[in-house]
Amino acid sequence: MTPNVHHIVCTACGAVNRVPAGKALGQGHCGSCKAFLAGEAPVDVDEKILDRLLARDEGSFLLDVWAPWCGPCRMMAPSYAEAASHFAGNLRFLKLNSEAHPNAAARLQVRGIPALFLFQAGRVIDQRSGVQTTPMLTQWIESVKILTPSA
Repeated sequence: MTPNVHHIVCTACGAVNRVPAGKALGQGHCGSCKAFLAGEAPVDVDEKILDRLLARDEGSFLLDVWAPWCGPCRMMAPSYAEAASHFAGNLRFLKLNSEAHPNAAARLQVRGIPALFLFQAGRVIDQRSGVQTTPMLTQWIESVKILTPSA
C-alpha cells in the first residue's frame, strides 16, 4: 500500500483506482467508467471482479455469498441493504451469487449460505454464516478493526 494512497478496484469495470487517504469512497468515481466506487446499496459482483478485488484491492469490503433459491439469503437481503446504507461510502457491500459463480464460492470454502466475508486488502479478516439482522451486522462490522480509505 502506497502511503497516502489506496488502490481500489471498481466493481463495475475492474479498473484499479488510486484514492487519496482521507477521501471516502462514496465521493469517488472510477477513472475509467465513471461509476461510484462505493454507494448506499450492495453491488452484485461476478467471479472475474472478485478475483480482481482479491488480487489488487487495498480497501475493505463485505461479501455476501448467497443464492436465489435460498430462503435465509432472501430473508437477510433487506438487513444487508440497510447495513450497506448505514456504512455508505466507507465500506463496500458486495454480493456473489453462488449458483451463478460456484467456482468462486468453492475457492472461498463456502459450506453454507448465506456466508459473509469481511475483507481487508484482499484477505479475509473475519467471517460469519447464517442470517444476520441489521443490528447484528452493524455491531459485527464496528467491532472488527478495519481500515477504510477515509481512515
